[in-house]
Amino acid sequence: MPQKTRLLIAAVSALFTLPVWAGDAASSSPITANISMVNNYLYRGISKTDGGPAVQGGFDIAAAYGLYVGAWGSNFSWLVDKGFANGSSLELDAYAGIKNSFHTDFTYDAGILRYHYPATYNAGATDADTSEIYGAIGYQWLVAKYSYSLGNEFGVANSRGTNYLDISANYPISDSGVTLGAHYGKQAYKGSTASDLTAAGQNPSYADYKLTASWDVNSYVFGVAYSRTNAARGAGAYYNVLGKDLGRGAAILSLRRTF
Repeated sequence: MPQKTRLLIAAVSALFTLPVWAGDAASSSPITANISMVNNYLYRGISKTDGGPAVQGGFDIAAAYGLYVGAWGSNFSWLVDKGFANGSSLELDAYAGIKNSFHTDFTYDAGILRYHYPATYNAGATDADTSEIYGAIGYQWLVAKYSYSLGNEFGVANSRGTNYLDISANYPISDSGVTLGAHYGKQAYKGSTASDLTAAGQNPSYADYKLTASWDVNSYVFGVAYSRTNAARGAGAYYNVLGKDLGRGAAILSLRRTF
């Protein structure tokens, strides 16, 4: 049985057999966890699974003063698809930060995030492991977030200072469990390699847009979204991999369970 099929079966089993914690127990525990399935793993508007499905999950541990740590993982294929590495199909992320509220309806969140891709890299390829620091300010259902790369960004050499600006709105509709969302993001690659890629017609910088709707029912969240980027398309473009434009418009279906 293929590995992806086994992962999907395991995820479905977990989603529908894990018990829902009682409200009091969940609220008193510092640990929360999640598992989800998506028909296409998009990150900042770019598919990391060549348009295929992904099984994902993680956990968070909350501490005093708003401090937190967490980890998250997913299957993916983009390193192999782009010819950067062999045998790499797992992404493992770890993060830590502090988030809290201030005044009325304002929130903040700041921390560091490490993306890790266990892989054997091909000759000439740059390690895709990436470290970013981030800061976000929120007001009610609006959030603006800025992420800054501390080194090479997702396999692009000499790209320290690459950044991503994320502006999102998620508006809950009264007590229906339905939330509507809209997102705009801008990934701006910096450094000599990014300049060389741009000069060669392979500009890695782009903007992405997304509309979302989700429905939360007893710790199950059903989601639908449409995402698109303005990344260059066609043969030779940076995000054209195996004949597919990974930043093209895509409809995303998801099922998430929290516990």
